[in-house]
Amino acid sequence: MSEDERDNVEQLVVVARAVKTRGVKGELLADLLTDFPDRFAEVSRLIAVAPDGQQRLVKLEDYWLHQDRVVLKFEGYDDIETASTLVGYDFAVAEADLVELPAGHFYDWELTGFAVETVTGELIGTVHDVMRIGGSTDMLVVRNEERHEHLIPMVQSIVLDIDSKGKRIRIDPPEGLLEL
Repeated sequence: MSEDERDNVEQLVVVARAVKTRGVKGELLADLLTDFPDRFAEVSRLIAVAPDGQQRLVKLEDYWLHQDRVVLKFEGYDDIETASTLVGYDFAVAEADLVELPAGHFYDWELTGFAVETVTGELIGTVHDVMRIGGSTDMLVVRNEERHEHLIPMVQSIVLDIDSKGKRIRIDPPEGLLEL
């Protein structure tokens, strides 16, 4: 893979993952990996990323939401056999094509690797993941050097500041939170 292709891979954001075929006309049922399912209305092409990392451009012919998933129909994939070749693929857009978020809001992946420290400057660790637990509160999964994980609720009373330029998150944890 060339350096340009490697850079391109790093700039992709996955919006869906094909889990199985649907119907007999080459449709795929995919898990939604975006908070903006309406974005498919504005997209004519997606980047199909194979499990081995190989990429190809696919033209989105149609889509519709089905329960908590999306059904995708791609041009040239008109039967079960051809569509089944895309099962397990991720479908991505270029980072430049992301839906712009309001100030102070972040995509989960943007926070990965941020240092997390208390208001007193104590380093807790780095963000490993953002866990969605349902409801309105997500959790930062923060891993320290010993690979111990802390779950930090993303609520204003605890997460005081997210410095995207400095890649730091400042928290004011309630007593006992970091001992769990």
